[in-house]
Amino acid sequence: MLKVGITGGIGSGKTTVCRIFEVLGVPVFYADLVAKEIMVKDLILIEGVKQAFGQESYFETGALNNKHIAAIVFNNQQDLEKLNALVHPAVFRAFDRWVGEIPANTPYILKEAALLFESESYKMCDTSILVTAPKQMKLNRVTARDGVSAEQVLARMDKQFTDEQKLAMAQHHIVNDESAPLILQVLELHQTFLNATA
Repeated sequence: MLKVGITGGIGSGKTTVCRIFEVLGVPVFYADLVAKEIMVKDLILIEGVKQAFGQESYFETGALNNKHIAAIVFNNQQDLEKLNALVHPAVFRAFDRWVGEIPANTPYILKEAALLFESESYKMCDTSILVTAPKQMKLNRVTARDGVSAEQVLARMDKQFTDEQKLAMAQHHIVNDESAPLILQVLELHQTFLNATA
């Protein structure tokens, strides 16, 4: 079973691309969604977060105190790295469990992660896809989708590798600029991965 990592900067449309792969019957592991789930389910991770950022990191109900965590990590690179060092191994554990549940005859699976290269989780994959889009297009998409300012989006972009850095690390590239047909690009890669596992 081929493990394919897929990533792209905020607003690049990597989730849209993943949905097309899903229509083709390809199982997709959404690392960022799983990270949110395990923040309140993985007991090792919960204990680590409490030790690093205080008991107030969680409400009495067990829910994550997002505001408390965000106030700490978004203003301090070291604290952000500390949080990532706790979360990433927990996501890796969840990915391993998920892969174990996929039928053995599945040709390939996708692991979607915003920080595929930054977290070094691309090393758990056999190959990787980068989804890109022009910067202004990404800004427009995210400001419309999340109701945030362009400044807030740019601040989030600054915390990720640039497309140029990621292109140097990715083996495959999908351009989501609304002119190159997205479905055709996905179908081409789909065939490439099927051929690689035939």
